[in-house]
Amino acid sequence: MTAAGHRRRLAGVAGLAALASAGALAERRHVRRIAADPEAPALQEPPTGRPLNIRSADGTRLHAEAFGPEAADTVVLVHGWTETLSFWIYVIPRLVAAGMRVVAYDLRGHGRSEPAAAGEYALARFGEDLEAVLEASVPEEQRAVVAGHSLGAMSIAAWAEDHDVPRRVRGVAMINSGVGDLLAEQLLIPVPSIARAVSQAIAVRGFLGSRAPLPHFSTPLSYAAVRYSAFGPHASPAQIAFYERMLWTTPPRARADAGIAMSAMDLFGALARLTVPTVVVAGAADRLTPPSHSRRIAEMLPDCRELIVLPDTAHMSPLERPAEVSAAVLSLAADATEAPSGIARAS
Repeated sequence: MTAAGHRRRLAGVAGLAALASAGALAERRHVRRIAADPEAPALQEPPTGRPLNIRSADGTRLHAEAFGPEAADTVVLVHGWTETLSFWIYVIPRLVAAGMRVVAYDLRGHGRSEPAAAGEYALARFGEDLEAVLEASVPEEQRAVVAGHSLGAMSIAAWAEDHDVPRRVRGVAMINSGVGDLLAEQLLIPVPSIARAVSQAIAVRGFLGSRAPLPHFSTPLSYAAVRYSAFGPHASPAQIAFYERMLWTTPPRARADAGIAMSAMDLFGALARLTVPTVVVAGAADRLTPPSHSRRIAEMLPDCRELIVLPDTAHMSPLERPAEVSAAVLSLAADATEAPSGIARAS
């Protein structure tokens, strides 16, 4: 090797070392920023309930937990895609403090629930899971209020398609969700209409249906991607990192297969069967399920009590605006037996 070549090699090695050092420094700053967030301590200690082991119709074991007084009225919480029941960390204590009994469970393939038996992640299977939870955890003399976030709300619609809604449920909250045309209206990859097919292909193969491994720790790059796609401007660093941990612990197959099922779903017809009082909650800045989805749901529901559009809020309303989400659920629980009032829009 010539002297000039040797110098170039040394310069290259030095450049790589400088990049590695800069990356390590950025990561340390990122970790310190998350640790310094006042929300960090609370997010490290999610509430712990009484464990319930439930079997779905196809044999999949579901992990559920009950919180609050056993004799109280029951609210069932259904989390979303790539989340776990701890996603409701802010909401559960508020509902329990208001005197409710809360049951939350991990979706199939998520958290402490088993992977789907026979590898099935179709929306109908998520509906069967909800039926199993209602049957196993809600006393016979009760009808529950059910609140679902994102895939959780889709699971409620899938359940309604094949089950007697008023027999088991007296009120429903659908939060940050859609029931069809999910990719046609997403704002994650804003493109002209002429390129919509390309956008949808990217969304399915590169996002919803991807089985690519994810880093098992928060990095400045992963943090920025999650913040852009799922959170509003006021979300704190610890809240974003809290969701990241749920995202990377979701098994790739469950993440991808459930994502593909969502991309192809059409549950508009199921909305007519949700004849109980229903509240719809949207985030004004939601890129994944924009408010247009919620407006369409509200217009098609037989008894929509309220459509709430939360300003400066994206896809993670139960984390970003837990007080408003909890108040909506409690209001629904209080007035679910009253006469229909039509659609009210609040910002």
